[in-house]
Amino acid sequence: MLAALIAAGIGLMIGSFLNVCIFRLPRDLSVARPARSFCPSCEKTIAWYDNIPILSYFLLRRRCRHCGAAIPLRYPLVEALTAASFFGAVYLHGVSAAGARLAIFCALIIALIFTDIEERILPDEMTLGGTVAGVAFAWFVPMRTGLVSVLLFRHSVRTQSMGESLVGALVGSIGVWAIGELYHKVRHREGLGLGDVKMLAMTGAFLGLEGSFLTIMIGSVLGAVCGLIFIKATGRDMSSYELPFGSFLGVAALVIAFLTDPALHLYSHAAG
Repeated sequence: MLAALIAAGIGLMIGSFLNVCIFRLPRDLSVARPARSFCPSCEKTIAWYDNIPILSYFLLRRRCRHCGAAIPLRYPLVEALTAASFFGAVYLHGVSAAGARLAIFCALIIALIFTDIEERILPDEMTLGGTVAGVAFAWFVPMRTGLVSVLLFRHSVRTQSMGESLVGALVGSIGVWAIGELYHKVRHREGLGLGDVKMLAMTGAFLGLEGSFLTIMIGSVLGAVCGLIFIKATGRDMSSYELPFGSFLGVAALVIAFLTDPALHLYSHAAG
């Protein structure tokens, strides 16, 4: 439990950095320079004591100390979600490669959920970089394999796991791209962006083929239901409203990552 609580504290700090990425990456700004955070409204540098995860949001009464501009709820929400996911990852897997794998995947997904909600952008730094990380982790934390194990049955568990990761990335992304193309031909407007395709590649790399399909299914249902409710409640035009589909895919991926856990049960066998 102590290790999980320490992980939650690390998650708070990572969540604070994710907030920087969520604001800067869609605007093509460096996440390293300036190193200190600044207020988007008055561009004043934020002092360290005003940048304490979650706590500063309430101490400042949700306002910038300098200009009084409102601080979005997204800031403490991202920090809290990241802390909770890091806690869960270490609580389930301990201080291990599997725990690190789950924590990193959750951090990437949380950041993508909020960039898509706010800017309708899924940055390549997260999707493509995350895809590479997912394939790399598949070697150290072998995943459950399906059809891939039939094709690679002569190879080691680690090789089969990397094959599952690559197939999950390719098939998941190609599948959602095909759905988008079909929608475009039928409705004559874009239904899915390439960002969604790249996000599915990352999801498949971490969760494998089965996890990728489940993400598409659950995310699609969730997006359709929530989208219809939101459109009806706000009176938006259904034909022109751009649904943040990546956000719903992200929520689905988080649920699947924790509930199906496709990685750990082969880890001890492979390590031995």
